Amino acid sequence: MSILERVEWLGRMGFLVFILASAAFLSAITAMRIAIHGRETTMPNLVGKNVAEASQALRSNGLILRVADRVYSDVPINQVVRQTPPPGMLMKVSQQAHVVLSLGQRELQIPNLEGNTLRVSRIEFLRAGLQVGEVSSLALPDQPMDTVVQQNPKPGNGAATPRVDVLVSAGQRETSYVMPYFIGSNEIEVQHRLDQTNLRHKTNYVAASQWPHGTVIDQSPTGGSPIPANTEVELTIAN
Repeated sequence: MSILERVEWLGRMGFLVFILASAAFLSAITAMRIAIHGRETTMPNLVGKNVAEASQALRSNGLILRVADRVYSDVPINQVVRQTPPPGMLMKVSQQAHVVLSLGQRELQIPNLEGNTLRVSRIEFLRAGLQVGEVSSLALPDQPMDTVVQQNPKPGNGAATPRVDVLVSAGQRETSYVMPYFIGSNEIEVQHRLDQTNLRHKTNYVAASQWPHGTVIDQSPTGGSPIPANTEVELTIAN
């Protein structure tokens, strides 16, 4: 065999070895990928299942149940409230799934707050591990201001939420008026109208020759504005 033929033969053998090695390498990669994916599974939805059902669902997927916490909730006791990882996530076989189980509804002791002030009620809430919910107010002449007249939930055992809504007295509704327009009116007539409504008033006299004597030429508050019953009305009278 000549040198040229030997070189050609070695080249063909080397090329054959390269092809066989490449095929073996690709086969190994494929086998590894198949093996890896073969050890993966999908995380099932466990929320709402009891602990036995959740454990069985995980075992059938090659996963392990781990109870991470227990909390009070509206769902029955020992049902799954939350889970980690979430449903649908790819998991490796033998991985752990963490769940939070329900302790059922927490029966709270609600104190009687009716008749207390809102401030005292807040202190009672803190002591009992409760919290103030919605605070509504209503004008009630026969109840002192800031007094709790109604609460929800009612006092006693069995409440499932620490939130307590209260209705508070706003006391007697304050009398209010609409300020009349007095400018141009006579002083005596205006003072008579103010006395009838028990509004306090203050009178100032200024020289204003262009106005008739005793005429209201300015006022505070202005006419048409709403005023409470304890407002002091100030009048300026032409002297």
